[in-house]
Amino acid sequence: MKWSIIQLQKFRNEAFQINETIELKKLPERDSEIRDVSPVKLTGRADISSAKITFHLHIEATLTLPCARTLVDVPYPVSLDTTETFLLNSSYVTEEGFEDETHLIEGDVINLEPIIEEILILQVPLQVFSDKAMEEEGMLNGKGWEVLSEEELEREREQEQEEQPKTDPRLADLAKFFDEKKNT
Repeated sequence: MKWSIIQLQKFRNEAFQINETIELKKLPERDSEIRDVSPVKLTGRADISSAKITFHLHIEATLTLPCARTLVDVPYPVSLDTTETFLLNSSYVTEEGFEDETHLIEGDVINLEPIIEEILILQVPLQVFSDKAMEEEGMLNGKGWEVLSEEELEREREQEQEEQPKTDPRLADLAKFFDEKKNT
Protein backbone atom coordinates (compact mmCIF):
# COMPACT_ATOMS: atom_id res chain seq x y z
CA MET A 1 0.00 0.00 0.00
CA LYS A 2 2.79 2.38 -0.92
CA TRP A 3 2.65 4.88 -3.75
CA SER A 4 5.03 7.62 -4.72
CA ILE A 5 3.54 11.07 -5.07
CA ILE A 6 4.62 11.12 -8.71
CA GLN A 7 2.65 7.91 -9.38
CA LEU A 8 -0.46 9.35 -7.77
CA GLN A 9 -0.17 12.73 -9.51
CA LYS A 10 -0.71 10.94 -12.83
CA PHE A 11 -4.30 10.37 -11.65
CA ARG A 12 -4.96 14.01 -10.75
CA ASN A 13 -8.59 14.97 -11.35
CA GLU A 14 -9.41 11.31 -12.11
CA ALA A 15 -10.80 8.52 -9.97
CA PHE A 16 -7.99 6.37 -8.59
CA GLN A 17 -9.69 3.11 -7.63
CA ILE A 18 -8.34 0.94 -4.81
CA ASN A 19 -9.13 -2.76 -4.54
CA GLU A 20 -6.35 -4.55 -2.68
CA THR A 21 -5.73 -7.16 -0.04
CA ILE A 22 -2.81 -6.68 2.33
CA GLU A 23 -1.18 -8.76 5.05
CA LEU A 24 -0.53 -7.04 8.38
CA LYS A 25 1.53 -9.70 10.13
CA LYS A 26 3.20 -7.14 12.44
CA LEU A 27 -0.12 -6.08 13.95
CA PRO A 28 -0.05 -8.73 16.76
CA GLU A 29 3.39 -7.41 17.74
CA ARG A 30 1.97 -3.89 18.17
CA ASP A 31 -1.02 -4.95 20.30
CA SER A 32 -0.80 -7.99 22.57
CA GLU A 33 -4.61 -8.41 22.58
CA ILE A 34 -4.56 -9.21 18.86
CA ARG A 35 -3.47 -12.80 18.34
CA ASP A 36 -3.87 -12.86 14.57
CA VAL A 37 -5.31 -10.83 11.72
CA SER A 38 -6.79 -12.10 8.48
CA PRO A 39 -5.79 -10.54 5.18
CA VAL A 40 -7.20 -7.02 5.14
CA LYS A 41 -9.46 -6.16 2.20
CA LEU A 42 -9.29 -2.49 1.14
CA THR A 43 -11.66 -0.96 -1.38
CA GLY A 44 -12.33 2.63 -2.24
CA ARG A 45 -10.89 5.51 -4.16
CA ALA A 46 -8.40 8.35 -3.91
CA ASP A 47 -9.14 11.95 -4.85
CA ILE A 48 -5.92 13.62 -5.97
CA SER A 49 -5.39 17.35 -6.27
CA SER A 50 -2.33 19.58 -6.30
CA ALA A 51 -2.64 20.30 -2.55
CA LYS A 52 -3.76 17.00 -1.07
CA ILE A 53 -4.63 13.36 -1.64
CA THR A 54 -7.76 12.04 0.06
CA PHE A 55 -8.37 8.31 0.42
CA HIS A 56 -11.96 7.11 0.93
CA LEU A 57 -11.54 3.52 2.15
CA HIS A 58 -13.67 0.60 3.22
CA ILE A 59 -11.70 -1.80 5.44
CA GLU A 60 -12.69 -5.41 6.12
CA ALA A 61 -10.71 -7.83 8.28
CA THR A 62 -11.11 -10.41 11.01
CA LEU A 63 -9.10 -10.02 14.20
CA THR A 64 -8.46 -13.00 16.46
CA LEU A 65 -8.83 -11.89 20.08
CA PRO A 66 -8.82 -13.78 23.41
CA CYS A 67 -12.13 -14.55 25.12
CA ALA A 68 -12.41 -12.52 28.34
CA ARG A 69 -13.62 -15.59 30.28
CA THR A 70 -11.80 -18.54 28.79
CA LEU A 71 -8.89 -17.06 26.75
CA VAL A 72 -9.85 -19.15 23.70
CA ASP A 73 -9.49 -17.51 20.30
CA VAL A 74 -12.51 -15.49 19.20
CA PRO A 75 -12.85 -14.19 15.64
CA TYR A 76 -13.88 -10.52 15.68
CA PRO A 77 -14.99 -9.16 12.28
CA VAL A 78 -14.19 -5.54 11.48
CA SER A 79 -15.89 -3.61 8.69
CA LEU A 80 -15.60 0.18 8.59
CA ASP A 81 -15.27 3.22 6.38
CA THR A 82 -12.61 5.89 6.83
CA THR A 83 -11.35 8.99 5.07
CA GLU A 84 -7.65 9.80 5.30
CA THR A 85 -6.16 12.99 3.83
CA PHE A 86 -2.49 13.55 3.06
CA LEU A 87 -1.29 17.13 2.63
CA LEU A 88 1.33 17.41 -0.09
CA ASN A 89 2.86 20.57 1.34
CA SER A 90 3.09 21.54 5.01
CA SER A 91 2.39 25.18 4.09
CA TYR A 92 -1.25 24.18 3.51
CA VAL A 93 -1.72 23.56 7.24
CA THR A 94 -3.83 26.30 8.80
CA GLU A 95 -2.99 28.01 12.06
CA GLU A 96 -5.60 25.95 13.94
CA GLY A 97 -3.83 22.77 12.93
CA PHE A 98 -5.46 20.00 10.95
CA GLU A 99 -8.04 17.31 11.42
CA ASP A 100 -7.29 13.93 13.00
CA GLU A 101 -7.55 12.18 9.65
CA THR A 102 -5.05 14.55 8.02
CA HIS A 103 -1.44 13.46 7.68
CA LEU A 104 1.72 15.16 6.52
CA ILE A 105 3.77 13.24 3.98
CA GLU A 106 7.30 12.35 5.00
CA GLY A 107 9.45 11.93 1.93
CA ASP A 108 7.98 11.20 -1.48
CA VAL A 109 5.98 8.09 -0.60
CA ILE A 110 2.52 7.60 0.88
CA ASN A 111 2.30 4.43 2.97
CA LEU A 112 -1.20 3.47 4.18
CA GLU A 113 -0.17 0.35 6.14
CA PRO A 114 0.72 2.11 9.45
CA ILE A 115 -2.53 4.07 9.27
CA ILE A 116 -4.58 0.91 8.59
CA GLU A 117 -2.82 -0.78 11.53
CA GLU A 118 -3.73 2.13 13.85
CA ILE A 119 -7.35 2.05 12.69
CA LEU A 120 -7.59 -1.71 13.37
CA ILE A 121 -5.97 -1.36 16.81
CA LEU A 122 -8.59 1.26 17.69
CA GLN A 123 -11.33 -1.23 16.78
CA VAL A 124 -10.26 -3.76 19.44
CA PRO A 125 -13.04 -3.91 22.09
CA LEU A 126 -12.32 -4.13 25.80
CA GLN A 127 -13.84 -7.62 26.01
CA VAL A 128 -15.03 -10.30 23.63
CA PHE A 129 -16.77 -13.53 24.62
CA SER A 130 -16.73 -16.89 22.89
CA ASP A 131 -20.18 -18.34 22.14
CA LYS A 132 -18.74 -21.84 21.87
CA ALA A 133 -17.12 -21.65 25.30
CA MET A 134 -20.40 -20.52 26.84
CA GLU A 135 -22.23 -23.53 25.39
CA GLU A 136 -19.77 -26.10 26.68
CA GLU A 137 -20.86 -27.84 29.86
CA GLY A 138 -19.08 -26.75 33.00
CA MET A 139 -17.96 -23.35 31.74
CA LEU A 140 -20.38 -21.43 33.96
CA ASN A 141 -19.93 -23.26 37.23
CA GLY A 142 -17.19 -24.38 39.53
CA LYS A 143 -16.57 -25.89 42.92
CA GLY A 144 -19.24 -24.40 45.17
CA TRP A 145 -20.59 -21.86 42.67
CA GLU A 146 -22.53 -21.59 39.45
CA VAL A 147 -24.07 -18.89 37.29
CA LEU A 148 -27.86 -18.67 37.58
CA SER A 149 -30.39 -17.14 35.26
CA GLU A 150 -32.80 -14.54 36.65
CA GLU A 151 -35.61 -17.13 36.81
CA GLU A 152 -33.47 -19.64 38.72
CA LEU A 153 -32.36 -16.93 41.12
CA GLU A 154 -35.97 -15.89 41.79
CA ARG A 155 -36.99 -19.53 42.45
CA GLU A 156 -34.13 -19.93 44.95
CA ARG A 157 -35.20 -16.77 46.78
CA GLU A 158 -38.79 -18.03 47.02
CA GLN A 159 -37.59 -21.37 48.40
CA GLU A 160 -35.44 -19.61 51.03
CA GLN A 161 -38.42 -17.53 52.15
CA GLU A 162 -40.58 -20.64 52.49
CA GLU A 163 -37.90 -22.39 54.53
CA GLN A 164 -37.51 -19.53 57.00
CA PRO A 165 -38.94 -20.38 60.42
CA LYS A 166 -42.34 -18.92 61.23
CA THR A 167 -42.51 -16.30 63.95
CA ASP A 168 -43.31 -17.64 67.42
CA PRO A 169 -46.88 -16.51 68.24
CA ARG A 170 -45.68 -15.22 71.58
CA LEU A 171 -43.31 -12.81 69.74
CA ALA A 172 -45.76 -11.74 67.01
CA ASP A 173 -46.48 -8.41 68.70
CA LEU A 174 -42.73 -7.73 68.89
CA ALA A 175 -42.34 -8.43 65.12
CA LYS A 176 -45.17 -5.97 64.41
CA PHE A 177 -43.37 -3.37 66.53
CA PHE A 178 -40.20 -3.67 64.39
CA ASP A 179 -42.22 -3.56 61.15
CA GLU A 180 -43.81 -0.32 62.31
CA LYS A 181 -40.37 1.10 63.15
CA LYS A 182 -39.12 0.33 59.60
CA ASN A 183 -42.09 2.07 58.01
CA THR A 184 -41.61 5.31 59.94
